Amino acid sequence: MKKSSKFFVLASVCFLLFAGGLFAGGAKEAAADGQWKPTKPITIIVPWGAGGSTDQITRVTAGELEQYLGQRVVIVNQPGASGSVGSKNALDAVKDGYTWTAGAAADLATYQVQGMLDTNLQKDWDIFLTVANISIIGVNADAPYKTFDDLLADFKAKPGQVGVATAGQSSAGHIAIELIRSYTGIEYKHVTYDGGNPAVTAVVAGEVLVTPQLAVEQVDMIRGGKIRPLAVLADNDLTLKGYSGAIPSIKKWIPDFKTGLNYFGIFIPKGVPKEVSATLEKIWNEKIVNSQKIKDYADDRAAIFGPIAGEAAQKAAFSYYQPVAWLYYEAGKAKVSPDTVGIPKP
Repeated sequence: MKKSSKFFVLASVCFLLFAGGLFAGGAKEAAADGQWKPTKPITIIVPWGAGGSTDQITRVTAGELEQYLGQRVVIVNQPGASGSVGSKNALDAVKDGYTWTAGAAADLATYQVQGMLDTNLQKDWDIFLTVANISIIGVNADAPYKTFDDLLADFKAKPGQVGVATAGQSSAGHIAIELIRSYTGIEYKHVTYDGGNPAVTAVVAGEVLVTPQLAVEQVDMIRGGKIRPLAVLADNDLTLKGYSGAIPSIKKWIPDFKTGLNYFGIFIPKGVPKEVSATLEKIWNEKIVNSQKIKDYADDRAAIFGPIAGEAAQKAAFSYYQPVAWLYYEAGKAKVSPDTVGIPKP
């Protein structure tokens, strides 16, 4: 082969290698810029039972994400230990970006404080919030309690005897009743279930007479006359579609009661390829913030529409789980002091 031919072949090879390097570099850059294209279905572990607050909003959100990701999003319910079992399974899954979890940010953030799961919301997870939920104090329609006054009086007359159904320790319902206990000094009998929906169903069936679970889990039974709402844990009275009258704010009885926004969303373990979270954050900021389906869900079920991603989501979540973590600790229901895991006292 002539020298000129050898030179031409060598130059061609070098060019192809250089171009290939540029292409690969460009592909990586594009991926890091939020261009992840999943090649198989994504699994979201819902660590609570079917039909509850987490299950509801996650299924709505999954339907929205499918059209933007071009892949199926499969929901798998794995209840147990107040959501910590399913959360751990997501955390321990192969870090390929195809296994996520969902729930309330306050739950995931306080597992470490409660000694349930050694995980830190800020260090271990990228979070994508959709709605904030509020709790309602609801009772069986045939219960003797006509007002929240009646219920408080019975709590005080029978300390530790009045059953309260929740989705378990650290659930929204448990946080709600613990907040009420902190202001009023009541004692109650905690009856736990594998999710908010089973807890509400138990109240409808008369197994337990009281539940402080979320509005999204109670609205159908309230509209159907199966549950009587006594108070809402919010600053203002609540008006529900299909329900006559307003549900009074708990501040009618506890004026200095402090409420907060209990955000729910989807959580991706850190350590997966960066383009996975980058892609989801882009979808959140461009699409989910305008999702009519999630807006309609929130409007119908008395939730607060408020998609947030990235650092803003972490700040929004912190504003609620910080006081909740200390509520548990000061009530003797936590094993770890919050300030030792990055949650200073409010």
